[in-house]
Amino acid sequence: MEDDLPRPRGDAASLLSKELLDSYSQEELLARIALLEAEIARVRAHHAKAVDHRKLAEALFRPSGGNGD
Repeated sequence: MEDDLPRPRGDAASLLSKELLDSYSQEELLARIALLEAEIARVRAHHAKAVDHRKLAEALFRPSGGNGD
């Protein structure tokens, strides 16, 4: 039943941008950069799939341009 409820969406990026980084070591900062770059790649891939999905849907529901005008 919980799957039917809307998921709360937070702006995780803005929360991350407010975090102080002074306590992180150089190695921890590099690990964080790698994690964020991987997340950016994941979001870009999802966006590309969404764009392709929308193009397919628009093509499917586009009027055929026949004599029905």
